[in-house]
Amino acid sequence: MNDSATLPPESELKPASELAAASDTRQIGESAEYRSARTALLAEEIALRGQIQRVAQHRRALPPGPVAGDYRFLDKKGDELGLIDLFGEHDTLFTYFWMFGPERERPCPMCTSFVGSLDIPAPDIEQRIALAIVGRSPVERQLAVARERGWSHLKFYQTVGDDFGREWGALTDGEDGLDEGAAVLVWQRDGDRARLFWAAEGGLETADPGFDPHLAPDPTPLWNVLDMTPGGRGTGWYPKLEY
Repeated sequence: MNDSATLPPESELKPASELAAASDTRQIGESAEYRSARTALLAEEIALRGQIQRVAQHRRALPPGPVAGDYRFLDKKGDELGLIDLFGEHDTLFTYFWMFGPERERPCPMCTSFVGSLDIPAPDIEQRIALAIVGRSPVERQLAVARERGWSHLKFYQTVGDDFGREWGALTDGEDGLDEGAAVLVWQRDGDRARLFWAAEGGLETADPGFDPHLAPDPTPLWNVLDMTPGGRGTGWYPKLEY
């Protein structure tokens, strides 16, 4: 399968309603009312699929981003590396800065849920790009959580100093010290330098009323699976470290 093709102009695409009407899928015992509503929903799903593909196409067309600073990291052996070293053999690097600073007794549950969702598919992702989980705690402390959660594929790194977190919006000065957030950052290799390709942007100021801030499309399985259910996300969706 090949999903790398450029999406044709909208004028060349069949209307979502036409594609939905062409579907011959039927569920056992469904009513006419159910089928009518499901076909209308299918049209919306097909339209959303096209929008997701157009957003990805738009993202890939971004001009070159800013050059990264000389950020330093420690790996599990204690060796110091630069950001460019985290690329390995690849030209693209996906980094996730998770909320697990040394002042935290336990990592952020939401960050932990997301990091866990990356562990199993990490080898598949790393066919194409490098993947690095970055935190302010020592790597051994991060790996202890990985072992506890049963993760085995991800690579963890500790930031040396706080420049990386500060400059990319994950660390800000609060009334009681540093406020720690998460950061999704995608980098491109540019010779011996790294350039930002794309970073998740927005927070409470860009959230829809009544919704927790999240990406669009959002990669978090927790939200996506709940969105497929009758109750949706509800109010008790926030993950826990222990159940």
